[in-house]
Parts: sequence; C-alpha cells; structure tokens
Amino acid sequence: MEERLQKVLAQAGVASRREAEEYITAGRVKVNGKVVKELGTKVGPDAFIMVDGHPIQRERKTYLLFYKPRGVVTTMKDPEGRKSIADYVKDIPQRVYPVGRLDYNTEGLLLLTNDGELAQAMTHPSHEVNKIYEVTVPGIVPQEKLDLLRIGVTLEDGMTAPAIVDLVGYDYEKNLTRFNVTIHEGRNRQVRRMCDYIGFPVRYLRRVQMGTLTLDGLRRGDCRELFNEEIEELRAECGLKREPEKKAKAEKKTQWKTEDKQARRTGDESKRKTAEGPERKRQAGPNARPVADNSGKSRRSPGGREVIRQSKKEAVAFADFGRV
Repeated sequence: MEERLQKVLAQAGVASRREAEEYITAGRVKVNGKVVKELGTKVGPDAFIMVDGHPIQRERKTYLLFYKPRGVVTTMKDPEGRKSIADYVKDIPQRVYPVGRLDYNTEGLLLLTNDGELAQAMTHPSHEVNKIYEVTVPGIVPQEKLDLLRIGVTLEDGMTAPAIVDLVGYDYEKNLTRFNVTIHEGRNRQVRRMCDYIGFPVRYLRRVQMGTLTLDGLRRGDCRELFNEEIEELRAECGLKREPEKKAKAEKKTQWKTEDKQARRTGDESKRKTAEGPERKRQAGPNARPVADNSGKSRRSPGGREVIRQSKKEAVAFADFGRV
C-alpha cells in the first residue's frame, strides 16, 4: 500500500508531518535517488528514502492485541489527563493507534497497529467485520425486545443493521439479563444506544471478539503481538492481498509439504528429510520481541506468545466491576 511521503517521514520519527512537508518543499528529500518537492507524493513500502543525504529507517508494521480496562480512554493522549492506551504501550517503539474505539466505561478487545491499510479495511462498513459484545442489563428482558435488536432499531443516525443476539441467561436473584450481541457496524456507542432503545440501559459491556481475534489468554491491561497467521486471517477477512514476503514463505511451506508427501509415497527417506526443511514453528509478528511489563512479570498466552502484564494492583482495581 502506498502512503503519503510526509506521513512516512513522520512515522519514521524524522519530523512531525508539518515539518516533513517543509523538508519536501525545500528539496531535502529524495525517493529512489530523485529529489521530490511535490506534496502528496505517495511511496510504496520498498521505496528508498533519504533526507539530507541520510537514509531513513522505515518503521516496521506492528500489530498488538490489547485488553482495554474500563476507565481508559481510547486515544493515545487525553487532554483531561485521564488514563489512555498510551500508558499501556510505553515500551513499544512504534507509533501504534487503535482500530476503532471503545468508550470510557466499556472494556474489551482493541487492535493497535500502524498498518493504515488494515485499519481502514477493518473499519470500512463494506467489509462487515463482526464484533461480539457481552452485555449485562438490569431487569428481565423479554424475547420480543431482543427480537427488535435482531431486526434492527432506529437510532438518531439511522436504522441499525440486523444484529445476532444470543441470550446467555437470566439472573432472577439479582434481576439481571445477560446476552451477547454481534454487529458489524462501528457507530459511536452503538450497543449502548441499541439497549437504550429497547428500554434496558447497559450495566456492563465488554467486547470479546473482533473478526478472528479473541481475548483468550489476556486479562485486563494485557497486550501481546499478533501471530503472522492471525494477521493474514484478518487481511483475508478484509479482502486484502497477502503481503509478498509472507506469500513467498507460505508457498515455500506448501512446497515442503508437497515434496514430503511425494517422498512418503516413494518411501525415500533421504528425500523426505530434505523435503521437511527447517523446523517450522508458529511465529509471532515480524521481528517480534519480548516486552517488559510494568510489574516486571509476564506470562504466556495459550498460543505461546509473551504477554505484556499490567500490575496486580491495577488488575484488582477492575475485578469487582466484572462481577455484575
């Protein structure tokens, strides 16, 4: 995917985007050996860029799965001084941004990345990437009210698309109803407004899945890098092409498997060993590395990826809220 030159310079930490524009118009930037002075010039991922005769270090693409706690704003900086996502990714050198939003009182899954192409594709309505929420409301919600959500309700910004609603159960002792809602739209506070429409305001809301990503293995405040397989699954779901480097690796793996099957049929052990190639393990994202957490402790997710751990004190602070 091609991006504007000033954006690439800003992402590489050369300068702010406005300063990068000044560098370009002053003739200080070269792309593939040629001076570029036109603002809005787009460059591909393989472009060789120099500023004042020095090559820039392009920022690698980073994909993080983050479990946002309640009481955290979905921005990298909050003018009111509230806790933001940036407080949880201080040790990440890349400039990552949230894909979509979760409001202040909602917890759950967020994808953080600097891959603008994937972020745009995941949030575009035409791709209909499903998001699943766990909902708890006070009162016993009758089925006909849940059916309204399944059909679609009229909000201030228009009719909602039909939602998938699965009733989890009623808690008659606490007078609560729990159900899961699956939507593919990304309107502001949509699930809360849908519940307000049927007369049952949300008590507790958590996003547990987005596309193929889930919260499995994460606790509030945790963050981990995505595996290559997870990235490719997301790209495929959004209709994006596989990246060339990863495509070549996948083709090589397919070749190994084909040669291995042929060797098995012929019974040639030497060919079989050759076909197996190097040991193939599930790999984390490109150039993945362990990241220290705030407490100095870490653990591994079910897939084996190291998790950035928040402090125990902070995790306990949100524990009571989950027990609705």
